[in-house]
Amino acid sequence: MTIRVLLADDQALVRAGFRVLLETEDGFEVVGEAGDGEQAVALAAEHRPDVVVMDVRMPGTDGLAATRRITADPELAGVKVLVLTTFDVDEYVYEALRSGASGFLLKDTEPVELLRALQVVAAGEALLAPTVTRRLIAEFVGRPEHRRVNPSAVREVTDREREVLALVAGGLSNDEIAAHLVISTATARTHVSRIMTKIGARDRAQLVVLAYESGLVTPGGH
Repeated sequence: MTIRVLLADDQALVRAGFRVLLETEDGFEVVGEAGDGEQAVALAAEHRPDVVVMDVRMPGTDGLAATRRITADPELAGVKVLVLTTFDVDEYVYEALRSGASGFLLKDTEPVELLRALQVVAAGEALLAPTVTRRLIAEFVGRPEHRRVNPSAVREVTDREREVLALVAGGLSNDEIAAHLVISTATARTHVSRIMTKIGARDRAQLVVLAYESGLVTPGGH
């Protein structure tokens, strides 16, 4: 399967570098380039890429605002956003995930890691840079004003699902969760899917954020 990518960055040289990298690899196609967030939203609607590589700081509509608009549009439900920035700032990480991004990487990431990130995000998994830890996310989602999960939805989560959710928040894949709990991968996938439905998460990245916001997962323990 070819992964269709939209590049959104205000620096033409950065976009050109990404385009060369992707076009020299099998399995990737660059469907468009945007120099700002407004253009990124328009091109996402026009081309329906699998993944938008989104810079955070851009003139006018920034990357976070553009990400919110893309992920909030039901017609763009299949479009994933991978936020890529030079700024290793905690607040950006959290806001990117809250905005609906499926992944977050720094621009100094090795090319092979960017390619892997695109594959992971396109497949519907969450991808966080190594510097992004559960503690960091929890620092922000632990604030009372951030909590937005319906309490009744939290009560519907079973003890087993809480256990699975803690492993998801720890960055484990379905295969790793299955091995840890000695269950089948299909069962692990079903648990994750049911939890996402119960608390209203659109993907695994948002599931991690909502897990902390709801108090289902807490920093340093589960």
